[in-house]
Amino acid sequence: MTATIADVHAAGTRRVSVARGYRFELVKLVSQWRIRLLVLTCWIAPALFVAAVSQQSSLPVDTLFGRWMHATGWAGTLVMLGFAGTWALPLLTSVVAGDVFASEDRLGTWRHLLVAVRSPRRIFAAKALSSLTVILLLVAGLACSSAAGGVVAVGNQPLVGLDGHLLTPPDAAGKSLLAWVCVLAPTLALAAIGLLGSVALGRSPMGLLLPALVALAMQLAQMLPLPVAVRVALPGYAFIAWNGLFTNPAQLGPLLIGIVVSLVWAVTATALAYVLFLRRDFTNLTDDGSGRRAVTAGVLPLVGLVAVTVAVVAAATPATGSGIEQDKVQGSVATAFAHLYRMQTQQLNRPDVTEAQLQATATCNKGGGNLAAQGPGNDWRCVISWHLPDVEAAGTAIYQLDVTADGRFVADGDGPKEVNGYFLVRTPTGDAPNPLWQFDGNVELLPTTRKG
Repeated sequence: MTATIADVHAAGTRRVSVARGYRFELVKLVSQWRIRLLVLTCWIAPALFVAAVSQQSSLPVDTLFGRWMHATGWAGTLVMLGFAGTWALPLLTSVVAGDVFASEDRLGTWRHLLVAVRSPRRIFAAKALSSLTVILLLVAGLACSSAAGGVVAVGNQPLVGLDGHLLTPPDAAGKSLLAWVCVLAPTLALAAIGLLGSVALGRSPMGLLLPALVALAMQLAQMLPLPVAVRVALPGYAFIAWNGLFTNPAQLGPLLIGIVVSLVWAVTATALAYVLFLRRDFTNLTDDGSGRRAVTAGVLPLVGLVAVTVAVVAAATPATGSGIEQDKVQGSVATAFAHLYRMQTQQLNRPDVTEAQLQATATCNKGGGNLAAQGPGNDWRCVISWHLPDVEAAGTAIYQLDVTADGRFVADGDGPKEVNGYFLVRTPTGDAPNPLWQFDGNVELLPTTRKG
């Protein structure tokens, strides 16, 4: 009898495993009406949005790949990716990770949870893993739904890259999927910041808003003319560095740096949240984790991490200033124009030419030549020249450029009208969008990552 009672007592005091705690926390999360609503929205709304926009007469041409939503279904998922990195993913991480610990403070259920699990370490692991699972489910919904909506509405057609070259449908699908995978790294960084805010600030609403505020601050920083080393060293840069996948050759340097920096942020913020959680006094009902320790153990280490990553990136890359220089702009514009000129040639059923035969070059200045030809701005002007076989006179075209601080530019045709003067061109099969009227491009901020 004594042995039986001892066995029952031992079984009753056995700690709950991480796997069991994870399942419990996951059920708690998905049982919340707002989480269920987010899951349904992420798996349904993107498809409807992309399909509806793709059928409109006016497209979001100010959005990357927005001008190609009529031409291919893969443009829609990339438009959605740009929107998600700016707004959706920061808000989703705030709702999920930013509330996973604070909800226990609001409900006053920490004592019950500790009695049931008997291990703060396992509680932290279960909550972190369950929130990560839900976030991955939401990101997967955004990617799959937007891709399906675009392909069903428009079709599985080739996609024009950021340097004007044409990606085959399988290549476009693979790179679109890879772009969504790449933004998981900064999403994990924001989720880790949400965990840190939820632990450090307790029931305070600032913990819930922290990932969104950090993301907004990083977006504002990307809009400023900061040195390229500072821009690339921020985890938010990975939300836009996937653009480099859609050039040939791919501009992988900034993307890889952004992913590594984001993962370092994710590990650091999660470790800080873990340490703060283990040091918390759960016997004090008035202690919800907020206070001066949240600043010293939470904010200051992340500020120091920014300084370290900026120093490492500055030492590892030769780029200085904004990274936007005259020769880079000229090379990017000429390359994109040559690819798109061939596309227009095929539309008009003219004899095909190669990029080598065209020998396209660009001469660009800023501010009418009165300013140094470097840095972002909407006052860039480029004159493109090219040659056709058996034609002595060189062709020329003028473009006005708006170059943003992250290296993306929009080239707007300014004549001659036969080349880039009209939105549509007459083809043997009817009117079609003129690829040379307006086009997007990307200036690589780190020149050493590009070959040839």
